[in-house]
Amino acid sequence: MTGDVNKKSVKKKKEKALIGWREWADLPDFDITGINAKIDTGAKSSAIHAFRIREVVLDGVDHVEFYLHPLQRRKKPEVFCRAPIAGRRVIRSSNGQEEERYVIETRLRVNGRTWKIDLTLTNRDAMGFRLLIGRDALRRKFIVDPGASYLLGPKERE
Repeated sequence: MTGDVNKKSVKKKKEKALIGWREWADLPDFDITGINAKIDTGAKSSAIHAFRIREVVLDGVDHVEFYLHPLQRRKKPEVFCRAPIAGRRVIRSSNGQEEERYVIETRLRVNGRTWKIDLTLTNRDAMGFRLLIGRDALRRKFIVDPGASYLLGPKERE
């Protein structure tokens, strides 16, 4: 039919940045900048290394308090964090083990772009990366090149 235009084809698509399998990320709600993140399209959800996790009630709202080690392979600094509990989720790890985890909603910043993500809390001390960014957080924002690293540039120095 001449003259009919599919509105979806006319709509301008937002340009997606190309990222590597590891990139630098920030968690602005916790004042954390320059955390080394593994970009993992095989993982549905995102996870952060957290320890000394405890549930507290503040003004009638369930929160979780925890500490982070933002630097890879380092025990210092320890960053205290608190966030409302967004839920609990059973996560099956890459080795097949299931674990119930707290879920929080927080902002993630990558390449100057900030958006909210769900983040599960778990002990990732034995893992190479403190932050794992899964496909739910990446959806419709990036194209991942699994053979490249730090395509968005080096860690910014403070």
